[in-house]
Amino acid sequence: MPFLRTWLIAVAMSAVSIASSLPLALLPQPAAAQAAETIVVEGNRRVEAETVRSYFRPGPGGRLDQSAIDDGLKALITTGLFQDVKISQAGGRIVVSVVENAVIGRIAFEGNKKIKDEQLSAEIQSKPRGTFSRALVQSDTLRIAEIYRRSGRYDVRVTPEIIELPNNRVDLVFTVEEGAKTSVKSVEFVGNSAFSASRLRDVIKTRESNLLSFLGSNDIYDPDRVEADRDLIRRFYLKNGFADVQVVAALTEYDPDKKGFLVTFKIEEGAQYRIGSVDFRSGIPNFDAGSLRSYSRVSAGSLYNVELVEKSTEEMQIEASRRGYAFAVVRPGGDRNFEAHTVSVVFNVDEGPRSYIERINLRGNTRTRDYVIRREFDLSEGDAYNRALVDRAERRLKNLDYFKSVKIVTEPGSSSDRVVLIVDMEEKSTGDFSISGGYSTTDGALAEVSISERNLLGRGLYGKASVSYGQYSRGISLSFVEPYLLDYRMALGFDTYWKQQKSNSYTSYGVTTLGFSPRIGLALREDLSLQLRYSLYQQSITLASAYNNCNNNASNASLAYNPTPSYIQNVLGGVDPTNSTSSGVYGYGCYGDGESSLPVRKELANGATWTSALGYTLSYNTLDNTKNPTDGLLVDFRQDFAGVGGDVTYLKTALDAKYYTPLVSEIVSVIHLQGGLLGKLGDQDLRMLDHFQMGPSLVRGFASNGIGPRDITYWSLGASGDALGGTKYWGASAELQMPFWFLPKEVGLKGAVYADAGSLWGYQGPTSWSATGEVNTKACPTCGLQYDDGNTVRSSVGVGLIWASPFGPLRFDYAVPITKGKYDVVQEFRFGGGTSF
Repeated sequence: MPFLRTWLIAVAMSAVSIASSLPLALLPQPAAAQAAETIVVEGNRRVEAETVRSYFRPGPGGRLDQSAIDDGLKALITTGLFQDVKISQAGGRIVVSVVENAVIGRIAFEGNKKIKDEQLSAEIQSKPRGTFSRALVQSDTLRIAEIYRRSGRYDVRVTPEIIELPNNRVDLVFTVEEGAKTSVKSVEFVGNSAFSASRLRDVIKTRESNLLSFLGSNDIYDPDRVEADRDLIRRFYLKNGFADVQVVAALTEYDPDKKGFLVTFKIEEGAQYRIGSVDFRSGIPNFDAGSLRSYSRVSAGSLYNVELVEKSTEEMQIEASRRGYAFAVVRPGGDRNFEAHTVSVVFNVDEGPRSYIERINLRGNTRTRDYVIRREFDLSEGDAYNRALVDRAERRLKNLDYFKSVKIVTEPGSSSDRVVLIVDMEEKSTGDFSISGGYSTTDGALAEVSISERNLLGRGLYGKASVSYGQYSRGISLSFVEPYLLDYRMALGFDTYWKQQKSNSYTSYGVTTLGFSPRIGLALREDLSLQLRYSLYQQSITLASAYNNCNNNASNASLAYNPTPSYIQNVLGGVDPTNSTSSGVYGYGCYGDGESSLPVRKELANGATWTSALGYTLSYNTLDNTKNPTDGLLVDFRQDFAGVGGDVTYLKTALDAKYYTPLVSEIVSVIHLQGGLLGKLGDQDLRMLDHFQMGPSLVRGFASNGIGPRDITYWSLGASGDALGGTKYWGASAELQMPFWFLPKEVGLKGAVYADAGSLWGYQGPTSWSATGEVNTKACPTCGLQYDDGNTVRSSVGVGLIWASPFGPLRFDYAVPITKGKYDVVQEFRFGGGTSF
């Protein structure tokens, strides 16, 4: 029996020895349960042992079972701090052996020329003095390649290199082979019949590559931009009545021969619908839905337009909230008649869910102050949740142009009737420094340097300072705008300026203006705005001596009746103001070099004149695009009253209206109507400088200041014949703008044919001036102002070339006058333009 006892003890000890050498997972569950205090950590250098132990969470009684040990192992691996983690058991203890990841000493980039080191460093997750992880490096490599692909370089190659250093440290180097940009070689459309491919290319942002593409980036292939273009095409069709449209796919294919992408949009247009009827229904007791009819922008018979339906819905819902129905929801519905191709629109007003805004959380505004963002909301924390107002706030924030992107989403609040608004934004640069240059046949060469900031100090303020210097004009201006005056949606701005207009081939005099103009702007509706302004400015005339040297007879009027030859020679400088020496030409020797008009010389003698005026402008704007409109109406009505102090008094009224409408084959019709009236207040004569001066802005084919009343007193003697201006004018123009179909759309060239008509008349300025002696009709029967003021209709026809060039918008016009006044100045060819860079 002692022998048997000895043999059993030996067998048991062998079993323990074998078990201790087995993997932990093969041990029986009861034997694996150990106390947390028995964990031993080996191989750690930087990470504390207690930190490693903290990842093992014991169960009841402080014991670690197999499940807890497995969870700890996974948690340690997940930290990314360790290259390897092993768990074993020895002597009744759990041994955790770790191999720590190296520490990154520095991160460098080689071969990157188009994207700076700072930009790449901000995008990758590996950081200097951080833990080295091969998985993270692989992820960073893919991220760098993606950044390059976003900039159009699909041939990019990124290779990470790991340089091992002593003390478990490494340097990380990303070698980049950037490759060439991958551009879009063609943009095609399949299934479009209502609109040409050229018209649809105007709708999308992606552009085909051309000779001028180096000045932009929209020709670089960007999958996100292409996907966004699908929605732009869809919205365009929905705006034009195609309620069933589907942009089925945006197919992209890389062409190795062309070394670029071929983009094809597949479209299913469907039929074009008109609105059959518009109805209003209410599910709220005592609420008359028909009372919202005036807020509807759609009407029976018009093209079905989703954008107008959405705007109508928004305005109706906001109006219902104003009437005390805070939870009212307006939902548009449509019943399509597939045979008649009509849609019966119904606006349903129902009681929505009763939910309130618990909080409005802002994220991503690193520079813009919170209050600048919150003031764009027409609701605040604690108010009833209104989706229409939230959508309007999101649109307003985007229109601020302070952010690359704005998105407002909702999250559940602390209870079922509470929601949290999350406003995610990404800031962008809002400052501009520009150097502008241009040339026109009227103003000559002109250059301008300006600096502006749309979001000054992150407070939403606008400021701009500019200096211009040109052949015939120069100036300095300073502008400032506070868009929210006293926390109301009312903009306060002011302009301070100094301008100098020099004499040129169209005017014999120069004008210097120094002024200050504060203004207040109010948005009455999205398409209607009002601006109130005050203007205070000083004007003075400069005149070359050659244009003001024929007043010698005023120095001695008594002698002017019968001057002697010696007086004429010695005192009057050889000028015979009375023609008593039978020279044959009145004023010979004086007027031969030209002479400015009487009103000009009177302004010169009067010196600087102050004008103090109050005015307003009422604007109505429904244009689809302010830079390149093809549809919509723009009307400006303005009035200015001078006489609130100052030296002059008048009432000036002007109306300007432009209507754009698309015709067939991308031809756009433009109707332009304008008119103005200047009224004299009291007995004081109107200054010549306050009159309307018109030229090609009214009727093309005429020179600047080439239309209207003109001084003809010394016309036959070679004098300048200054334009006097008028108090009344009207103008009408019809124009057709069309693309050149044989040229790529990206070239930006359009042609125009037009016909203009208009007139300017009604001079009411000074006609005599005793200080010059020119009212002395006995000595000078032709003295005093003589002018032509016939209400002649001026008209012309012409052609134009419009170029949206990389150097800025340029326009070339050649117009031939059909009817004109006897003394009008013709200028058949005219061009102008400029740019900022």
